Amino acid sequence: MTESQGTYEQPPTYSAAVNPQWPPPPPHQPAMQPAPHRKKRTRGPVALLAAVAIVAAAVGGGTAYAFQELTGKDAVATAGSSTTVVPTSKKGDVAAIASAVSPSVVEVNATLAGGSSTGSGVVITSGGEIVTNNHVVSGATSIKVRTSDGKSYTAEVVGTDSSKDLALIKLQGASGLKAAALGDSSGVQVGDSVVAIGSPEGLTGTVTSGIVSALDRDVTVSTDEGQGQGQGGDGQWPFQFGGREFNGDTGSSTTTYKAIQTDASLNPGNSGGALIDSSGQVIGINSAMYSSGSQASSSSDAGSIGLGFAIPVNTVKSDLAKLRAGSDS
Repeated sequence: MTESQGTYEQPPTYSAAVNPQWPPPPPHQPAMQPAPHRKKRTRGPVALLAAVAIVAAAVGGGTAYAFQELTGKDAVATAGSSTTVVPTSKKGDVAAIASAVSPSVVEVNATLAGGSSTGSGVVITSGGEIVTNNHVVSGATSIKVRTSDGKSYTAEVVGTDSSKDLALIKLQGASGLKAAALGDSSGVQVGDSVVAIGSPEGLTGTVTSGIVSALDRDVTVSTDEGQGQGQGGDGQWPFQFGGREFNGDTGSSTTTYKAIQTDASLNPGNSGGALIDSSGQVIGINSAMYSSGSQASSSSDAGSIGLGFAIPVNTVKSDLAKLRAGSDS
């Protein structure tokens, strides 16, 4: 910084997007108050560092920040490491986490050409944007969503990404919904406590808990339309792991992604629901479960044996712009 006739350059304003996956923060910065001349030498660098810190927070998620699209779309609550959805004194308390986050998890019922599919979804904006799994809504002719308070909405698919098994749907006529805080899955460690919320077998708002039992598991699911979980009420959850198929035929087209493994109980219907850390932040979207080969032959016997998988939330955040743009892939 250079000095010219007793004045100093003001910190730069950041009008361009820091990360193309997210729009820039809204350009409403509080007016900087001029400091007495004798303090310019000390306050100038501090002001510059403050401006840089704001940008760094937008990139790294160091503090809670609401990213908002310039088109006026709802803000997505993105939580940082210092953000808690539950009170600090209740951190890790399953009852407190369930109470805080359950309103942000919905049941998704898709009508398909050959049956139906039941799954879950996570509210990411108050106006009704919902993230779920692609295999929950793939091939749907209509979608109904039920919130935790029992209200029912019609939903439309905004965009899908079968390569990541993600989909974005939007509720019609919804407002004032409680959006979940999306955390940072890069900081997740094996042994971390987690809570899963979803609608297994249509049982809305079911809460289970456990730990992160492994990271970066290669999980393969179907990308074919009509392979949605729960199709026709048979409880199938097509899934491959280690070269074997579980819970039904995955079809001719599949996708593989790196997943968070958890021993929190997951069952058909949990797909698209939330995997939550001890602070109440969503760290993953539940997507698949493992059951033994003998169980796979009978849907009545199929169930969780403590091996469930979730798509890391950072994958969701990086894919959100594409989904909002109406991608259908």
